[in-house]
Amino acid sequence: PPRPKVVLRPRLIERLNEGLSSGRKLTLISAAAGFGKTTLVSEWVAGCERPVAWLSLDEGDNDITRFLTYLVAALQTIAANIGAGVLGVLQSPQPPPIESILIALLNEITTIPDNFVLVLDDYHVIESKPVDEALTFLLKHLPPRMHLVIATREDPHLPLARLRVRGQLTELRAADLRFTPSEATDFLNQ
Repeated sequence: PPRPKVVLRPRLIERLNEGLSSGRKLTLISAAAGFGKTTLVSEWVAGCERPVAWLSLDEGDNDITRFLTYLVAALQTIAANIGAGVLGVLQSPQPPPIESILIALLNEITTIPDNFVLVLDDYHVIESKPVDEALTFLLKHLPPRMHLVIATREDPHLPLARLRVRGQLTELRAADLRFTPSEATDFLNQ
């Protein structure tokens, strides 16, 4: 939930909404620690009229099986039956190739009737090439009803340039997240 006494940032909320309404696949919020990335996304999703699945990442999520398990669990907060078969396959002694697991998951995601948002917070802790590759595959085949938001301290190893050129990326960087003079005044007065 959003924090009390948060500095409202309607100019940034408007940019996030514009990226969502324009049908872009990915919103990337990338800046150093302390720029308010998580706070901004929390404020935005609180007013978002779409269901939101949120996954806060940590170092242990570099394991592809654990990452996908938690990703499915996050998605199940908006559609309880999504990925049940995928979870079973992930826990088998010899799971199939990741791509076939992702295809099955994508097929299930397409059955979600409403537009929704998936937030991956603290993506900078991910240093795993298999996780980056899985997310790249998901982005490439992202169902139209799904919008991905990544909050991170550094750019992920994803095809950002390709998404940017194709108009499928909304970006908020440190320069965007810096307080304006009026926002700084609000912050200091609170």
